[in-house]
Amino acid sequence: MKYDVIIIGAGPCGIFTALELKKNNPHTSILILEKGNSIKKRICPKRKTGICIGCKPCNITTGFAGAGAYSDGKLSLSPDVGGNLPEYLGYEETQNMINYVDEHYIRFGADQTIYGVDKEEEIRNIRKKAINANLKLVECPIRHMGTEEGYNIYSRIQEHLEEIGVELKFRTPVKDLILNDDCSIKGVIADKEYYSDKVVAAVGREGSDWLKDICIKHDIKTTVGDVDIGVRVETRNEVMEELNSAMYESKLIYYTPTFDDKVRTFCSNPGGEVSTEIYEGNLAVVNGHSYKADALKSDNTNFALLVTKHFTEPFNSPIEYGMHIARLGNMLSGNKVLVQRYGDFKRGRRTTQERLVRNNIIPTLKDAVPGDLSLVLPYRIMKSLDEMILALDIVSPGLASDETLLYGVEVKFYSNRVLVDKDFQTNIRGLYAGGDGAGITRGLMQASVNGVVLANILS
Repeated sequence: MKYDVIIIGAGPCGIFTALELKKNNPHTSILILEKGNSIKKRICPKRKTGICIGCKPCNITTGFAGAGAYSDGKLSLSPDVGGNLPEYLGYEETQNMINYVDEHYIRFGADQTIYGVDKEEEIRNIRKKAINANLKLVECPIRHMGTEEGYNIYSRIQEHLEEIGVELKFRTPVKDLILNDDCSIKGVIADKEYYSDKVVAAVGREGSDWLKDICIKHDIKTTVGDVDIGVRVETRNEVMEELNSAMYESKLIYYTPTFDDKVRTFCSNPGGEVSTEIYEGNLAVVNGHSYKADALKSDNTNFALLVTKHFTEPFNSPIEYGMHIARLGNMLSGNKVLVQRYGDFKRGRRTTQERLVRNNIIPTLKDAVPGDLSLVLPYRIMKSLDEMILALDIVSPGLASDETLLYGVEVKFYSNRVLVDKDFQTNIRGLYAGGDGAGITRGLMQASVNGVVLANILS
């Protein structure tokens, strides 16, 4: 059968491409091919047992809604956060599209509360402290779905897609593209061949390595992307209370005095838990999430600190670089996540189980292995993280406490950025690219917006 559109990946970009295509023309035949499970079958045993059994594929990172289904479920409502869409659409149009997609999330059940817009005096005081610490405060309204509610919202979206006639095939990874003699797209190879003149590669970060290989094989043009490497910080809620109350998620950017490296806070989870994500090759990296219900919240707040590096020629392997550092951490921890007290981090010594037990801050990732991040992270990244923590301590006093926990490694796997035209079409005619895996977006909202834009182009 030949489809009007084939979508590779059932993450936010692919989902919203299908939703909008069907809205524009209900008769459009659409096939979504996804390597993971349907939303109802995305069950992580570790949530109950505390032990990762290495599901293949990982139910945290793959399946309907991608990694977003088990994330904190934060929707960033500003074009300043979450990707590069303003470069393609312009700032004003990106904002209009964010508002449009936000209405969809609300219709599917997202909480209508928006954080970071109604506490002007508190935010003004935070901004003043940030300026004093040479930190840039990025003000971004946030809609928080929550880990458990995000799962429910995406469940409703999957049911709706099935009801309106979108064909979803799970546990069906795409192996290759099929091209015509003139190098235009003809279809894809998965469990069998599927044909369409329009194919959307909407893989997320988990699929970025696959997309890189496809780009090399078929001479799809790319440019070197950034590398984000760092740690996840965990502290008591009391330390982050001012920021959590005023903004829910505070986004702060710092340029370090020693190396002038860009370091940013990312994915803050008040009352949340630190979690593990497993990627291809049984690679364990750290992440975090937070539930919506107060009864499920912890005493801690966690957030990522990421050092962004942009390499120049001859470097062209951001994924391999990030994986190499993550593997070093896995090598020391038996394929688990390392945890180190900040006091041990700055003194250059390993955290022991004895020191960890006497901490006021109790780790929420129970199987994290006490260790030494200096054996994993390059000196330049270690130095930049340390300087960022000291700057953040001016805004949130107590963050630079010896007892603050650092989990490693947190890596964001972006492939080399796929070069697309204004219509998000690659140099292969009929092949379009969008979302996090293509290096165009970096989060739920802009990935979803990218899907809507692609649908309007393809309609």
